[in-house]
Amino acid sequence: MGRRILNDALRTMVNAERRGFATAKLQPISGVMISFLNIMKHRGYIKKFEVFDPHRVGKITVELQGRIKDCKALTYRQDLRATEIEKYRTRMLPTRQWGYVVVTTPNGVLDHEEAIRQNCCSFYGGGR
Repeated sequence: MGRRILNDALRTMVNAERRGFATAKLQPISGVMISFLNIMKHRGYIKKFEVFDPHRVGKITVELQGRIKDCKALTYRQDLRATEIEKYRTRMLPTRQWGYVVVTTPNGVLDHEEAIRQNCCSFYGGGR
């Protein structure tokens, strides 16, 4: 596991989807992971999730919708301006019609559409 908590959790969800499971159990957890799952729930990629014991190692049970094809986390930091988000999205996503890029910003964890709407000036890290 180590420092790649979000990437390992996303791989667990993708593998559970490919095997046809209805739920996935994620452990350990982080605040960024919870924010990411809120975005996935809002966009309809997962049904719901439940956090158990968030003050210790913690566990999350995620009810899968069957819509996740691929999901990855980029572990290196990238600085982007709000005007560069669209170019970054077309470079990172396989198609223009589907998918979201989720970035961590000074305003919190946002998907690319919300980040453009809020016109955040600087982005730290990125994920898809």
